[in-house]
Amino acid sequence: MRASARVMIDELARVAAPSTVCVAGRVTFVGPDRVRVEDASGAIGIELAACAPPPDYAWVRVEGAWDGSQMRALSVDVLRAPIGERWRVHGEWVRTHQDARRRMTLLTQRAAIVRAVRGWLDGAGFVEVETPSAVPSPGLDLHLDAFSLGNAREPRWLITSPEYQMKRLLSGGLERIYQLCRCYRRGEEGSRHQPEFTMLEWYRALAGSDDVMRDTEQMVAHAARTVLGTTRVEGERGAIELAAPWERLTVDEAFERYAGVRVADVLPDEERFFRILTETIEPELGRARPVFLIEWPASMASLAQLLPNGRADRFEAFVDAMELCNGFGELTDAVEQRARLQHDQRAREARGLPVYPLDERFLAALEEGMPPSGGNALGVDRLVMLLLGARDIDDVVALSAARL
Repeated sequence: MRASARVMIDELARVAAPSTVCVAGRVTFVGPDRVRVEDASGAIGIELAACAPPPDYAWVRVEGAWDGSQMRALSVDVLRAPIGERWRVHGEWVRTHQDARRRMTLLTQRAAIVRAVRGWLDGAGFVEVETPSAVPSPGLDLHLDAFSLGNAREPRWLITSPEYQMKRLLSGGLERIYQLCRCYRRGEEGSRHQPEFTMLEWYRALAGSDDVMRDTEQMVAHAARTVLGTTRVEGERGAIELAAPWERLTVDEAFERYAGVRVADVLPDEERFFRILTETIEPELGRARPVFLIEWPASMASLAQLLPNGRADRFEAFVDAMELCNGFGELTDAVEQRARLQHDQRAREARGLPVYPLDERFLAALEEGMPPSGGNALGVDRLVMLLLGARDIDDVVALSAARL
């Protein structure tokens, strides 16, 4: 009796015996009378009986007799055999399966985290949108450089963020929107950076920064509970509790608490400001529970509204000394926004950086009227690192830039 369909290896225990079954996968051991076959769910040793041994590491389809605990081959079909020997050390199978299938496990859990994030946003009434990756202006942030596209009819760059296009949708009346997309930034590569990475960006109209900070707390905790069964994760210095509420700490308070200096005594020297922030303050943030660093100097958030105290309505979340997200109470004044972007153009030119155009359709949407809104941009790769205890972004992406 022929098997009707392939059975995943981890499902064999539920198959009635005796019966004829079919499994398929990769041969990872060849003995004189037995082979081991692995698929994505597990591995099984199969008695070859009268069948010829397949090549080592070949993809095979095996039909055989299942007695409830063992399988005896009736036929072995070789679907594809490897060429050469390089794969034994540098192959994709070895990379995915080494250390007890660590990478396979991480990538599977990553998918579960993304599903949990989507599920939370969908349940909170957000609409998932998709906006173009090739845009007329990639943004004018002084610390970002974009990839330009050749052979385009008009100048185009890959997005560093979908912000401009999503804000146009807010002006069009979509009140709660989110996007999971690939973003691109030149010169960013390291243990926490990739030049191409996954961004989650979402906006709430008729809301503010406090609202999207609460979204962040609830969504991250939900993802942790869904995938890990707990809101506690292990950090470099011990356990971190992700459940709300997260601490709120102003930039001024952080400089005084961790660096013993006042921001007013550091600025306008922005180079010194960021050196103190990255070398002295950030390593201490979010070690026991996450913290939102709020109320930034006005010069450091050209897309954020100003608060009554003159600070920018900007926040960044830090967990285990790692920046997880960056959000704003959004600037909606079209005249002020144009002036700030033009200032950024002049600053980029003075530093010898590429000067990108203004996005006139984005500015026109502000002129039409964008409602008061809060928005946040969260690094999905970093969220996965945090929840799964990975120390290098390369561990949680399918293929890093270095492996292309």
